[in-house]
Amino acid sequence: MKSFFLSRIQAFRHAFRGLFYVMKTQRNAWIHTFVTVSVIIVGGWLRLSLSDWSIIILTIALVFMAEFINTSIEAVVDLASPNKHPLAKIGKDVGAAAVLIAAFAAVLVGMFILGPPLIEKISLLLID
Repeated sequence: MKSFFLSRIQAFRHAFRGLFYVMKTQRNAWIHTFVTVSVIIVGGWLRLSLSDWSIIILTIALVFMAEFINTSIEAVVDLASPNKHPLAKIGKDVGAAAVLIAAFAAVLVGMFILGPPLIEKISLLLID
């Protein structure tokens, strides 16, 4: 049982090492983080429902997962093909496209969930 718990602790260490690597080396991860914090602040201000928060959290996770998977694809491609190769480029481009799709979907989700109450709240502030 002790070895099971020690291996789980080691697994978390590896995961956090990956998290810190991405946050340290990937500029887009900082953009995602800034947008995430902004959405959380606005969502709190708007007092979103639990179901809206659930969708927001899943959407944020989707974008970060895409970014992390893309970073891992880039690292593996660089290891397997240190020289330029058309297939290596395709692998990296497709990984980047996955992040783009996730980010675009997140913008739409944000507009659908945050847009109407944000417009209403700003309208009320401007009227007062």
